[in-house]
Amino acid sequence: AFLRAWSRRGRTKMEKESNTFEQSLARLEEIVRRLEKGDAPLGDALKLFEEGTGLVGRCSGLLDEAELSVAKLMKGADGAPVELPFDEDV
Repeated sequence: AFLRAWSRRGRTKMEKESNTFEQSLARLEEIVRRLEKGDAPLGDALKLFEEGTGLVGRCSGLLDEAELSVAKLMKGADGAPVELPFDEDV
């Protein structure tokens, strides 16, 4: 228990959010599979859909935050911050 608590202490906010993103994405994929199967009763399907839309919003917000963090971390040759498109090789 001590080692687990100690190893969690050193994790950054982004690492914790990344795990949350991964968990949210996994749950969203599970919801999509269940809804695509088509065997959930209507009430359950509506609850799953509502949960899924919430997860989409959460994941989108986390991705936006990550994008801002990356943009802040990038610097040009003169040391000044430079924002580059993500599809460009850096």
